[in-house]
Amino acid sequence: MWMIPTYFLAAFAEISGCFAFWAWLRLNHSPLWLLPGMACLALFAWALTRIDADFAGRAYAAYGGIYILSSLIWMWAFEGSRPDRWDVVGAMICVVGAMVIIYGPRGAH
Repeated sequence: MWMIPTYFLAAFAEISGCFAFWAWLRLNHSPLWLLPGMACLALFAWALTRIDADFAGRAYAAYGGIYILSSLIWMWAFEGSRPDRWDVVGAMICVVGAMVIIYGPRGAH
């Protein structure tokens, strides 16, 4: 039940942490941006380990689709660039793939 919100928490924590480095190196903001950035990256790692999956690789693979959608939401909400139709179509394809990975029926190993 909490898997999808946890994926979004992980995604926004990772994007926030990486954006802090982007702001420092590409936007010439203060290196102090790195402090909350590193905390966000630690939150990302913690959140992703909370995903209930039998294998880390499966949790990470499904995360990819959620990350892509979250990145486009970030771009729109925080960077002011609205995703175009190809961004939306591509993200939806990835989210469908993530849902197949997350909720696909699993047989005995």
